[in-house]
Amino acid sequence: MRLKFIKPMEPELVDTPPQGDEWIHEIKFDGYRTQVIKDDDGIRLITKNGYDWTGRYIQLAGEAAAIEAKDFIIDGEAITINEAGLSDFHALQSAVTSRNPSRDLYLVAFDLLHLNGHDLRDMPVEDRRDILQALIPTGGRIQFSEAMPGTGDAVYHLVDKAGLEGMVSKRKDSTYRSGPTMNWRKIKCYAEKEMDIIGVQREAGKPAMVLMADKGRYAGGAFVTFKAHKRQALWDRVQGKVGGPVPIGLAKAKAEWLKPGLVGRVRFLKGEEKLRHAKLLDFRDRQ
Repeated sequence: MRLKFIKPMEPELVDTPPQGDEWIHEIKFDGYRTQVIKDDDGIRLITKNGYDWTGRYIQLAGEAAAIEAKDFIIDGEAITINEAGLSDFHALQSAVTSRNPSRDLYLVAFDLLHLNGHDLRDMPVEDRRDILQALIPTGGRIQFSEAMPGTGDAVYHLVDKAGLEGMVSKRKDSTYRSGPTMNWRKIKCYAEKEMDIIGVQREAGKPAMVLMADKGRYAGGAFVTFKAHKRQALWDRVQGKVGGPVPIGLAKAKAEWLKPGLVGRVRFLKGEEKLRHAKLLDFRDRQ
């Protein structure tokens, strides 16, 4: 029997962890969502969009083959670990695109959709995870994603302090349904960083934004929420720098582009390709 790829269930992004005892909370790892399928044809590792990446994850495929079951579909996240012991998305990107697959690939397994001829998706996630935990050998590159003890708020506090990307909360009785769902929720942590302010967008009826570049690369926009006095000081500073080059690929953006020299401190969601939920905290002239 050949098992088909199942489109993943996706947590909705929310601002705060859910309250109450009916939730389990896990660390959100910064990696590539991956489905591990074992059937009569062997092992396949599939990306969240349905692409077969078994060749890039050859070590993980070897470990998956050793899991004692006739067939299964495991849902998880492929990650690499940096020196601090945290999942590192950029290292993962280079690991899967290089000709020599990295030795530092791991799979954090958090759900089990199928086992030994049985579709488990109608079981509560808590029960699916119990079966999964018993299935995975300890000490290997495929590891079970442990639930964190404590309330949602307490787990978020720990995750934030540890410098992690965020957490995922799942309703204990939730069945597995492909696509976005509020039965699973992701709550991300924020980071702060100084970047170059390369443009501003000020349109009537829309919130003002500054456009940022990080090490010469366009990073996205951050909202300006300053009080009137500080906002005016920013616009005064901007006025003297209007007339900068238009960044490649951004000619259609309705913006005033600035000459170099203005730096902004930005708060933004971790683990995103571009700035998301970003806010300008402060600004200064480059020294």
